[in-house]
Amino acid sequence: MNRYVLKFYKDGYVKYTSHLDLLRIFKRSFKKTGLALQYSQGFNPHPKMGFAQPLSLGYSSKCELIEFETAENHDPADILQKMKDVLPEGLEPVSCVRFESNIKSLAGEADSAEYVVWAPLPESAAADWNNDVLTGKISDYLAQTEITAMKRQKKTKKLAPVDIRKMIRGMQGMVVTDVEGRKALMLNLHLDCGSTSNLSPELVISTFLPFCSLDIERYDVEVERKTLKFVKNLQF
Repeated sequence: MNRYVLKFYKDGYVKYTSHLDLLRIFKRSFKKTGLALQYSQGFNPHPKMGFAQPLSLGYSSKCELIEFETAENHDPADILQKMKDVLPEGLEPVSCVRFESNIKSLAGEADSAEYVVWAPLPESAAADWNNDVLTGKISDYLAQTEITAMKRQKKTKKLAPVDIRKMIRGMQGMVVTDVEGRKALMLNLHLDCGSTSNLSPELVISTFLPFCSLDIERYDVEVERKTLKFVKNLQF
């Protein structure tokens, strides 16, 4: 089996590309390189490729993983260089390894993820915030026995309350200042991310900022996925 995992960064305008469009980009890119992907059997064959965990629209990432199979054996370093030559700006391949594990898929082994969230503080509130204040707010937030967020249900598409507290594995933060002297919250989140339990940073953002009495527009908040962690401690 010629199975590989390609790790890549996702940033810039391409972060607004949907999951399905990203799949199309990679299919076309593999075709441009001349690397023949292995196809599934059956009435509707499709290339054997897939992402470890889809990334929300608008998020950047330093740890995107796509696994795929090729019809012939290739040197991973050769695959990496070929993909660097054809992928569009904003998708930067950083490594490619042969994947010899007998697990069915990376998606099935995903367990958690780490994110960084940047939220600019309103000028009217900036003077009241420092690292000690933020640490206290995070401690109080996590001390709640329940943290109720409104989540859209897959089947009904309706919003319903859900307790997210047990899905937050860790949360830390700093108050940072940019080159223009503006203050922002930088939050490091460690959240469930997998087929068994999955928590979007959106639900933490939508509950933590109101908890802190901060009125920050969602479009001003940036999110980046830093790492993906797996059940069997797979590392890429």
